[in-house]
Amino acid sequence: MCHSLLGPFAFGSNVNFVVGNNGSGKSAVLTALMVGLGGKATTTNRGSSLKGFVKEGESSADVSITLRNKGRDAYKPEVFGQAIIVDLKITREGMRTYKLKSKAGHLVSAKKDELLAILDHFNIQVDNPVSMLTQEMSKHFLHSKGEGDKYRFFMKATQLEQMKEDYTYIITTKNVTLDTVEKHEECLEGLKRKYLEKEDRVKSLASLDDMHSKLEELKNQMAWALVSEMEKEVKPMREKLQSEERSTIKYDQKVDEWKAKVVEAEKKYKGIREQLEAITVRVQQLEPQSAELKNEAQSRSKAFNTAQVREHISQTSGAETQVRVERMEKLQTDLDTLNFQDSTLGQQMEQFQQAVSRAKDELEKMMREEEDLKRSMEAIRRKLQTMEGSRSDRLRRFGEKMPALLAAIEDADRKGQFRKKPVGPLGYCIRLKDHEQALAVEKCLGSLMVAFTCDNHEDEKLLQGLMRGYYQGGRRPQIITCQFFNRVHDTSRRAVNHPDYPSVLQSLEIEDPVVANCLIDQRGIETILLIKARRVMQGRQPPRNCYQAFTKEGDQCYNNRYYSNDQRRCDYLSRDVEEEIRQLQEEMRNKEAHLDRFSQQKQRVEEDIRNNNSLLKRAYDDRKREEELEEINNKISAGRAESEEARRKMAQLKASWEEVEQRYRQHKDSISTVAEEAEPIKEELSKSDQDVEKSKHHKKHYEDKRKVHINTIQALKASLDLKEQELTASVVKATEICPERSEVRRTARSLDSEISRLKLKISTQQDQQGDREEVIRQYQEALENYSNINQQVKCLKRFIQVLCKIMDDRHRVYTELRRFLSVRCKMYFDSMLSQRGYIGKMMFEHKNETLSISVQPGVGDKAALSDMRSLSGGERSFSTVCFVLSLWAIAEAPFRALDEFDVYMDMVNRRISMDMMLKIASSQRYRQFIFLTPQSMSSLPVNNLIRILRLKDPDRGQTALPFGQRNEEEEEEE
Repeated sequence: MCHSLLGPFAFGSNVNFVVGNNGSGKSAVLTALMVGLGGKATTTNRGSSLKGFVKEGESSADVSITLRNKGRDAYKPEVFGQAIIVDLKITREGMRTYKLKSKAGHLVSAKKDELLAILDHFNIQVDNPVSMLTQEMSKHFLHSKGEGDKYRFFMKATQLEQMKEDYTYIITTKNVTLDTVEKHEECLEGLKRKYLEKEDRVKSLASLDDMHSKLEELKNQMAWALVSEMEKEVKPMREKLQSEERSTIKYDQKVDEWKAKVVEAEKKYKGIREQLEAITVRVQQLEPQSAELKNEAQSRSKAFNTAQVREHISQTSGAETQVRVERMEKLQTDLDTLNFQDSTLGQQMEQFQQAVSRAKDELEKMMREEEDLKRSMEAIRRKLQTMEGSRSDRLRRFGEKMPALLAAIEDADRKGQFRKKPVGPLGYCIRLKDHEQALAVEKCLGSLMVAFTCDNHEDEKLLQGLMRGYYQGGRRPQIITCQFFNRVHDTSRRAVNHPDYPSVLQSLEIEDPVVANCLIDQRGIETILLIKARRVMQGRQPPRNCYQAFTKEGDQCYNNRYYSNDQRRCDYLSRDVEEEIRQLQEEMRNKEAHLDRFSQQKQRVEEDIRNNNSLLKRAYDDRKREEELEEINNKISAGRAESEEARRKMAQLKASWEEVEQRYRQHKDSISTVAEEAEPIKEELSKSDQDVEKSKHHKKHYEDKRKVHINTIQALKASLDLKEQELTASVVKATEICPERSEVRRTARSLDSEISRLKLKISTQQDQQGDREEVIRQYQEALENYSNINQQVKCLKRFIQVLCKIMDDRHRVYTELRRFLSVRCKMYFDSMLSQRGYIGKMMFEHKNETLSISVQPGVGDKAALSDMRSLSGGERSFSTVCFVLSLWAIAEAPFRALDEFDVYMDMVNRRISMDMMLKIASSQRYRQFIFLTPQSMSSLPVNNLIRILRLKDPDRGQTALPFGQRNEEEEEEE
């Protein structure tokens, strides 16, 4: 736009003419009206973008439009008042913002949705060419010779085109909905099957409830059965206790009887003993002196004999003593030499002992390492045989006996011995997507690589029998029993999903769902990641649903700990068998060379031990010799002193011995006389003592029996008390379990056996069916999904039926409306043409979407009707105006605007057309008409219904376009 300011324009309530020469801004007024009320830039035919409406050098453009808001059809009069002000701001970038204000100027809303609501309320159609006919659209319409263009103009003016597009969109939506219903019906069958499966599982839970009820009943019986059995145990114990208590009197009588006999025997024994004691006193008075004399005589005799022997030895071995002295002197010299060497010898012995100890420790360590090395070589040898065998058969990697075992399983399955054929080994049934992860996957699965899985326990027992024939005394592959399913478990909610690293489940290609489900159940492979570095797990926030991970080296990583792997190659999942065999052969050669070096080193250590033991023995012999010499030297020195002393005392001892010996013999004869008197008394005392002992023995016998009897009674009482306490506790416990006691005829053992069988059956069924709450939850989810989808399908079908009926009704009404509007348009068109004496005809071809207009100027001409293309420019413009006015008559709008509608008319046609439009405007004073024309309109009558807004001619320095009006006074708005 090239105008800095247009307006303000105060349009009249009925007819308004905006006149001015070309370039004065007439079309800009209509463009501002269309854009200000939400129209697109392309609708104005004056630009492709809103930013083209901003004057060069300016940053924005502003448009303000005031709409009348009075009467009973006013829009929110309590908010906006009697007028609605629409302010539009267009930026240089093509952005536009709206401000909707009340009559007082208060901002009410800045949303375009509010503006659209206002336009819908007032039925303002800025894109309808009948409501607002722009200059370009007017020229195009006047020059248009196509029947299809006229028909489209008619359809757009009457909004039938919009209705048609809406109906087409509805039909398309209906077809999409039909496709959706078909898809949902296909999905519904699967959901129904799933729902019925879950329903069957829930029904099977009813039998599980019956088993639980039976189990509770058996537990109640078991509680009172234990009470009954304990009562049966207590009853004989009470009877036995009463019997034992009655027998106590008999033992008391026996004990009292023998107590009296003991007292009588002791009394007799006491009298005899008193007689013997009198004789004994006499003997005792003599015996101490006799003993003293005897001891003295013996000691003096011994001392004399010893002295005599020593003297004899000294006299008879003088020459030998001289030799011994000389030898002693020589040994003393050797002893001095050995004492000098003693300190050095001790240190050497200690060194030898330490060397021997270290050598023995090293030898034991080497022997252990040698055993480990041999076991490692044996394992490598077996692995090498397995790998060489796997060249032709990959199954041999899982063991030499694995092919034969699988053949036996296949044979048993052909014979129908298995309900469902076992699957395994599991490692043989998986494939790696990335072989760099082979070691990590193998380390993760561990023993599951060679494991088998069975559908039921009967198949498991049969498979164990087959395995025993091939793995006798060795470790057999693991057997996992779990129900076979034809689809893989849904792990979407508990699986780990990492953007950079896969889980073990994601890294494997598993064709058999049974294998996948077994690994999911037993190892949780959907929750284990295969990573490159431990920081993934041991960072601040480990991956969700991941509790452990493995690196490609096989290291096991948790969020708080880390375990390194000492295995460096795969046993089952390696891709290059020849490379594995070559590495194993190389490792075997290295182990053999290492074993040879171990053997040589072991021989050297054993030789060192023998040498050190020899040196240590020699050192012990030297020290022993030194000790012997020292002992001999001590003995010789002592012997010399004793020999001199013995000669001096020998004479004295001989005289003393003879004197004491004489006195002892005399005293001994006196004692013998007194002892002869005591012999008969001793015999009688001995007999009496035997009687006492016999009586005491019998008394003690019966006392012991009574004590044992009493202890037995006490033990019975204690046992009975304990049993009664247990019985009371059992009664309390049984009452807690089952308050009402019931008669139980079965034994506790049979009840316990049945309870165990029932528990095993319940556990097995629970393992097969899964968790009760989970089964019920899955059933409810399946039922809810099926019900929801089924309800949706039913609703959509009802909706489609209703929609089809509504569309049929609407299409019928649409057809009737189109026909009625066509008839009214024809009628008004004929009426308008007749005002100038023209005859016309309008032909609607709704099927071909064409509109043909034929006009015959002049009544007197009897020629046939001709097409509008054969008319002159003025006649064609007049006919077009008649067509537009007929569309005005059938299309409702609060105001209408025409831009240069009379550009191709002559004065006569312009005057007639103008009179027709003014006549229509006069009959429709509730509508507002805006005509834009370059004519002066000076011939128009002067009245309050017509307002002429005149624009001045533009010049180069003009910044605003003032206008004048023909009326002296402004007409107030109604």
